[in-house]
Amino acid sequence: MDRGTVGSAQSGRLLVEVREEGTSAVVTPAGELDHHTADLLREPVEDCLDRGFVRLVVDCSRLEFCDSTGLNVLLGARLRAEAAGGGVHLAGMLPVVARVFEITGAEAVFTVHDTLEAALADKSGAGDSADASAAGEAGADRPSADRGD
Repeated sequence: MDRGTVGSAQSGRLLVEVREEGTSAVVTPAGELDHHTADLLREPVEDCLDRGFVRLVVDCSRLEFCDSTGLNVLLGARLRAEAAGGGVHLAGMLPVVARVFEITGAEAVFTVHDTLEAALADKSGAGDSADASAAGEAGADRPSADRGD
């Protein structure tokens, strides 16, 4: 398992770390994701996709706030990843962030996991188009089932 650090970006309110974990890029935003900090997440996520990582795992366990701009960054990443045969998995969302996804309905379009470990163990959206399409058919209710709702 390659656990090398790929990069990081930082402002006073948001730190984004990126590392490789097998065939996935793990993106960990820490702090507040909003209009002022969204590019600090957008740029490393787009870099991962440009470098061929079509499976992104976003570790949200240190994300304290997310507004609509931050949500749009993640939705855009999801569209690009899925177009390339992959996907975006969200892990460890704090209740305040999970509520934004629930209110907007965005939780229905992401695969959401309780923990980073669970997200990494789930191989759907790994870039294999057969696996990705099978996961889409079989896992339509996975986001809420995975959290135990």
